[in-house]
Amino acid sequence: MKRGLWSLRVLAASAMAASAMAASAQAAISPADPKASASLKRDYASCSTQSNLEACYDAIRWNPSDPALLIATGDALIRAGRPADAIRNYRRAAQLAPNTRGLGAKISSAEAKLAALNASLNRRYSNAAPESQSH
Repeated sequence: MKRGLWSLRVLAASAMAASAMAASAQAAISPADPKASASLKRDYASCSTQSNLEACYDAIRWNPSDPALLIATGDALIRAGRPADAIRNYRRAAQLAPNTRGLGAKISSAEAKLAALNASLNRRYSNAAPESQSH
């Protein structure tokens, strides 16, 4: 039951982040060209809803100091299996907006995923050590 409640909280936080992303897209540093501005808004939406990393990076190029965008990019990186990169984005967002609700939990979760990934790789490579060869 606790896990289900936690999942609901995560989904609610993701929905709030998507909403914040849409608001940020309106307030973002927009290029003067209307087509570029529309592209930027599409990148924001694609980053938050589809975890499209290319769109996230394109949007960050236009607005590198947007905490909501950095968090959405971190979320996309987590889903892509890149917790170390996600941690960098989350920490940058925390520097820009230190009171962001739930960000500390995202950092802790990403750090736990990175530790688990490192442990898994260490086990894999220690088990795959070459056998001693005798000549």
